[in-house]
Amino acid sequence: MLLTLNTSCVRTMFLGAGRSKKPRMDLLDLPAFARDTLGLAGINLTTDLLAGADRARLESIRERADRASCACLLLIESDGVAIAAANEEKHGAAVTRLTRVVEAAHILGCSSVACTLIGTDDDNAMTRASAGLRKVMERADKLDLSLLISPGTGLTARPERVTELLKKIGGFRVGTFPDFETASKSPDANAYLQRLTPYAMVVCASSGKFGLAKSTDETPVERLIGVTGVEHRPYDLRAMIKAISSVGYEGPLALDYRGGGDVVSGIALTRDHLRAAIGGTEVDPPDDDDLSDVEDDLPLPEVDE
Repeated sequence: MLLTLNTSCVRTMFLGAGRSKKPRMDLLDLPAFARDTLGLAGINLTTDLLAGADRARLESIRERADRASCACLLLIESDGVAIAAANEEKHGAAVTRLTRVVEAAHILGCSSVACTLIGTDDDNAMTRASAGLRKVMERADKLDLSLLISPGTGLTARPERVTELLKKIGGFRVGTFPDFETASKSPDANAYLQRLTPYAMVVCASSGKFGLAKSTDETPVERLIGVTGVEHRPYDLRAMIKAISSVGYEGPLALDYRGGGDVVSGIALTRDHLRAAIGGTEVDPPDDDDLSDVEDDLPLPEVDE
């Protein structure tokens, strides 16, 4: 499985945070940052990072991604899409917006676009959503792009409704973008992922707070990145990987750290635990000579005792 970066977790680096709102990094440097600092092999951009970007800006991002060998794989619409709305104006605006996202994804060199739908869980909303998404797919098909549905609330809360929607849209370029955190909140996370992952072209490997494994007697040095003895508290990442692997998934994983503390170290913890889960091995501790450098360069995320 290819480990990639979901840029929603690093958005403040590029949009700024706090009173100053001063970005720490230019978006053009994101591909090299993902590859060289985070050790990831691709990026999944969110549209909020592209506000105001013209075609030249998008082409520059694609060029820098190619140069860094860290391609833009997926463009994710940051806001929910009201394509199931009964109001014709809102419905039409959603179709237009999502079509523009598809066109931007093509310029960036992405292979897919992902979105979350806003709508109640009823048959009329299903009909309106499928009709609108078929219009979007007319453009996506011409550009060789796939459209992925990211399950949310309402219309797409249940896996069976998502798959029903895919069938109503039709074609080979529609799929799903499952999310570990969303799956963990369902009654049966394994069944949830096993139902949606066969249609997935990317899976969001979201993560939260990490903590020291209570069953070990490891020293405080075990707080450092990628060290045996640190566990993911909200849910078992290994179980999530096992669930998607059980249905034959071998595609990209979009890492999205949603815990507190330093996001870079949180992503690194997520990355190393996913690597261990995929490889079926424990994560090795760093060499003693490297510990001080890790402590200085990567402030810790929130890690519970």
